[in-house]
Amino acid sequence: MMKEAADQPPLEIRMVAIIGAGVAGRSFALACSAAGFDVVLEDVMPANLWRAEAAYADLSKRVVAGSLELASTVEDAVRTADIAVDFVPDELESKLEIFSMIDRMAPPKTILCTPSYALSITDLASCVYRPERCVAVRGNLVRGDAVVAPAVRVLYPAAALKPIVETVRRFLCTLGLAVQAEADPDEPALIKNVLPAAL
Repeated sequence: MMKEAADQPPLEIRMVAIIGAGVAGRSFALACSAAGFDVVLEDVMPANLWRAEAAYADLSKRVVAGSLELASTVEDAVRTADIAVDFVPDELESKLEIFSMIDRMAPPKTILCTPSYALSITDLASCVYRPERCVAVRGNLVRGDAVVAPAVRVLYPAAALKPIVETVRRFLCTLGLAVQAEADPDEPALIKNVLPAAL
């Protein structure tokens, strides 16, 4: 069950930090920019950033776009982010590492969002100081040329605040996606061994 926040409306997202400029991260960064968001894209591989820069230059000739800034460190990418979306491998160790880094380096307002088909957002959220600001997304995050809006699911842990989930839902709808929010359906692996009395 999502937590209510007393009279708090959804937040406004302007600055999007994207961690990982591989094909998926780069495509998502360009989609966000094309929708008018300011994007900071980070990757440790300079070649991935160069590809993103070239694709953005081509995009900005065709559409009025938001900005795209490149960063070589996670800290630089998330410094002013309203939302941080990681595109690291969908494995527990990688996700935990990046979630912890973003949690330490981003301002308190930043929402942590991760595309994941395999992991419980409840597990990931239990390892950071802002579990109420964590969500996972399942589905294709880039509409591309699809005639019908791709359906994505925003999954949230029990600790999530309703305005945070609604903010992410609206953000993804702005990108032309059909979004459904629902409680995390996955059984947590990290916290399932905690004694019920300790909960």
